[in-house]
Amino acid sequence: MDVNAALADASTVPFWLDTDQRPEPLPPLGEDIDADLVIVGGGFTGLWTALQAKERDPDRHVVLLEANSIGWAASGRNGGFCAASLTHGYDNGANHLPDENDRLAELGRENLDEIEAAVARYSMDCEFERTGELDVATEDYQVADLREAHDPDAGFIFYDQQELSQMVKSPTYKGALWDSREVAMLNPAKLCWELLRVIRELGVEVYEGTKVTSVSDEKSTVRLTTPEATIAARNVALATNVFPSLLKRVSLHTVPVYDYALMTEPLSDEQLAAIGWDGRQGIGDCANRFHYYRLSADNRILFGGWDAVYHYGRQISWKYDQRPETFETLAEHFFETFPQLEGLKFTHKWGGAIDTCSRFFSFFTTAYGNKVAMAAGFTGLGVGASRFAGTVMLDLLSGERTELTELEMVRKLPLPFPPEPIAWLGITMTTNAMIKADENEGRRGPLLKVLDAVGMGFDS
Repeated sequence: MDVNAALADASTVPFWLDTDQRPEPLPPLGEDIDADLVIVGGGFTGLWTALQAKERDPDRHVVLLEANSIGWAASGRNGGFCAASLTHGYDNGANHLPDENDRLAELGRENLDEIEAAVARYSMDCEFERTGELDVATEDYQVADLREAHDPDAGFIFYDQQELSQMVKSPTYKGALWDSREVAMLNPAKLCWELLRVIRELGVEVYEGTKVTSVSDEKSTVRLTTPEATIAARNVALATNVFPSLLKRVSLHTVPVYDYALMTEPLSDEQLAAIGWDGRQGIGDCANRFHYYRLSADNRILFGGWDAVYHYGRQISWKYDQRPETFETLAEHFFETFPQLEGLKFTHKWGGAIDTCSRFFSFFTTAYGNKVAMAAGFTGLGVGASRFAGTVMLDLLSGERTELTELEMVRKLPLPFPPEPIAWLGITMTTNAMIKADENEGRRGPLLKVLDAVGMGFDS
């Protein structure tokens, strides 16, 4: 298969954003204002925080500031997997927060239910489908763990190779575990834009093209500075995620890594029949360097993952959004997965930065006498967990003790990453160790075992 021919005409604009349904830009903030709550960041975390703030108190004066446009970054260009997990998988949660992992799993399921309920309540057109996800084994050694997780009462159903072949047809599959309840598919850009519609209808003031350059304490209020105006806020929620934190104390707690994806042209009825996939589940494989893929509403296949690229010095730049070698690798893997789709073209190829932290799921902090709250570190699982983060930040800003404010997940920060050049060296060594583990039937070498022991290991 000539992957270069399949990629030749692909647009570099993220598929979800490449549409005339994109809302008209909103004007920037041009004058000084006061507000009860200012939210910095117009991705999922900021949008869900704004919605819940107005649901809790319809009279609260809420302002949302976005440096670019709503949903333009990670929230609008991801794979559209909306998962219940708040800890990037149950096993990873058990590694980092064993005493409350079961409760976090329950809270994650409740959060996904609330997302589904909000989509229905506000009639959000975002292509929401609660199809679940298939975790597929592509190597023999991966099958046993999937089989062991079989628990139909909890919604986890194991399929052996023959059973799976009746559901999705790929010569690479050895078996799969279907998580039937805890993952939904959606159009992430449409969800951003629908959340924008709803919060504006509820009275939230939204300003695009408004970059906050500093946050400082002004005794009874918090002062936010932008190029054109200043804002006095009683409370502030920081939802800037992958971008440099406005709180220096956590500037080393995240690093940006670049993730990439392809989107095919729509499949014909014959092509769909050749692969099956009638259940429309999301699919991910079991390797450390994993792929994720799903069907869109118009029956395209989004195929992403594999590389997670860190650039020295925590660099974030538009020039890293395109990486031809990764796109070629993804295309090769796509046709290995579905050889019956040979000749299919890719219409879009894109990438972008996501934030990660050393425990691989979100963390929280406050500042200035609890007048400022912040959430970050979602590590690619923020489509669902962002709403929970908004709930937590509002609880923290309320000044009241709640179940969420008392969680160890909320009270305990992950370990920070070291400064350069140690960060680059450590990330590079860890990436190589995870590749080696994939090549050695999943056995974790000395470096990964040390990272597990000090609380920086990952097991999703």
